[in-house]
Amino acid sequence: MFHRRSLDEEIAHRQAKRGPLAEGRHFEHGPAKFIFVSLISVTMVAHVVALVLLKYT
Repeated sequence: MFHRRSLDEEIAHRQAKRGPLAEGRHFEHGPAKFIFVSLISVTMVAHVVALVLLKYT
């Protein structure tokens, strides 16, 4: 009707305009990065607490 592109075509067009991401500068999924860093941090804290408890009990 108004010669608009479909949603799929619009997404493909935007991705084509963006170009490739610079390696090492971008983490593609921000929420995944947040979860990954959080889990690693919790795991490290748990191990340190466990070591302290084992040493002093």
